[in-house]
Amino acid sequence: MIHDKQGNTLSGATREAADYFDNAVASFNIYRGDPVAEIDKAIHAAPDFPMAHMLKAHLFALATEPDLTAAAAGILRQVKALRLSEREASHAHALDLLLAGQWTAAAQALDLHNSRYPLDILALQSGHIIDFYRASARDLRDRPARVLPQWSTDVPGYSIVLGMYAFGLEEAGDYARAEDIGRHAVALQPLDCWAHHAVAHVLEMQGRAQEGIAWMQQNEANWSGSDNFFQGHNWWHYAVYLIEMEDGAQALRLYDERIAANNSMVALDLVDASAMLWRLTLAGIDVQDRWASVADRWQAHADGRSYPFNDWHAIMANLGAGRGDEVDRILHLLRQAGAGGSGEPQEWTRRYGLPLSEGFVAFWRKDYATAVQRLRGARLIANAFGGSHAQRDIIDLTLIEAALRGGDRYFARALAYERCALKPGARMNRDFLIRGESESPLCAVG
Repeated sequence: MIHDKQGNTLSGATREAADYFDNAVASFNIYRGDPVAEIDKAIHAAPDFPMAHMLKAHLFALATEPDLTAAAAGILRQVKALRLSEREASHAHALDLLLAGQWTAAAQALDLHNSRYPLDILALQSGHIIDFYRASARDLRDRPARVLPQWSTDVPGYSIVLGMYAFGLEEAGDYARAEDIGRHAVALQPLDCWAHHAVAHVLEMQGRAQEGIAWMQQNEANWSGSDNFFQGHNWWHYAVYLIEMEDGAQALRLYDERIAANNSMVALDLVDASAMLWRLTLAGIDVQDRWASVADRWQAHADGRSYPFNDWHAIMANLGAGRGDEVDRILHLLRQAGAGGSGEPQEWTRRYGLPLSEGFVAFWRKDYATAVQRLRGARLIANAFGGSHAQRDIIDLTLIEAALRGGDRYFARALAYERCALKPGARMNRDFLIRGESESPLCAVG
C-alpha cells in the first residue's frame, strides 16, 4: 500500500503518482509553485487515483471564482465514480457541501474528518481556508489546536500546522502567542508565507508598522518570488504599513511595482488591488486611472452568488473607474441573491455584503449620512464572513471618513477613540482624533 508523506493511505496511486501528489500538497502548503501542474502529472500517471482528483477539486473550490467552482463540481462528479475509501469519501462529502454553498457545514465536516485523520494536512488546510472565508476566528484558532498533539517535528508539514495555528491565534486576539508561534514556524520553514503573514498580521493589529516593515524586509527573499501565490498579498501588507505611517506615495509605488504589476486575474489579488486603491484614496492619494484595469478583471468573477466579499470589492473598483452601470448591475445581482437564496452566501449577502456595498456606494457618491447608516451595523462583520480583521478594517476606515466628511464629528471622535485604544501608536489614528475634535466643544486636542 502506498502512503503520502504524512502516512495517509493513497488508494489507486503508483509511487510516481504519489510523489507528484506529495509535491502538489507541499506546494499548496506554502503557496508556492504550481500545485495544479503537479497534480495533473499525478493524474496522468495514475488516472484512478482518487486523492489526486480530490486535491484538484479542493484547489478549485477554494478559489471563490465561478468558473473554477464549476470545474471543481465536474471533477467531483468524476471522482465519485471511482471506488473510494472511507477517508476519500469523507473528502468528497465535505466538497459536496462546500460546492453547494454550505460553507459552515463543509468546515464542520472537515473538522470531523480531521478528528479521525489528524495527519490529513489537505483536509486541515482546506478547512482552515474555509474558516478564513467565514471569518471564524475561533475555528481558525481551534482547528489546528485540535490536531497539533498528533503532530511533531518528525512529521513532514509540522511547521505548516504551526503557521495555521499562529494565524488563528492572531485572529482570536492572542497576539503574543501568535507572534511567538508564527516566528517559530518561519524558523522551521522560511518559505512558509502563511506563517510569515501571521506575524505580519500581529504587527498590523498592534500598530507596530515600523516593525512590520522590518519583518517584511527581513524575509522578503522567501515570500516575494514570482512563483509565490501570496507574494501580492504580502506586498499589500507592506503597503498598509506605509499608509499607516503616512507614506502614501511609497505605498502607491509598491502598488504599481508589486501588487498590480502582473495584472493578475486571481480573485484574491483583485481584492488586494481594490482595497489598496480604496485605502490610498481615503488617505488623499490620487490613484488616477488605476481603477480601470482592476474593474476590467473583476468582470469574470463578480456574479453576485459565489462570495459577496468579492462582489463588494468589485464594486469598489467599478466606483473608482466611474462605471456606474456596472456598479448598479452588481448591486442588482446582490439584491436578487439576498432576496431569493437560502444558502450561506445568500445569507452573507443579506446581512453584510449588500449593506457594505450600499454603504461604499453612498460614500463614493458623497451621501455620507447614508454611508454612516449602512456601515455602522455592517461593521460588526467579524466572525461572520469576509477575510481577516486587517482586510475588514477598510470598513471602519470608510465609516470614520464618512462621519468626518458628513459633519458627524461626535461619532467620528468616538470611532477615533476606539481606534486609538486598539493602536495607540498609529499616526493615522491620531490624525483621525485631531480631525474629529478640531471643532468639537467637548474636547480639546492637547
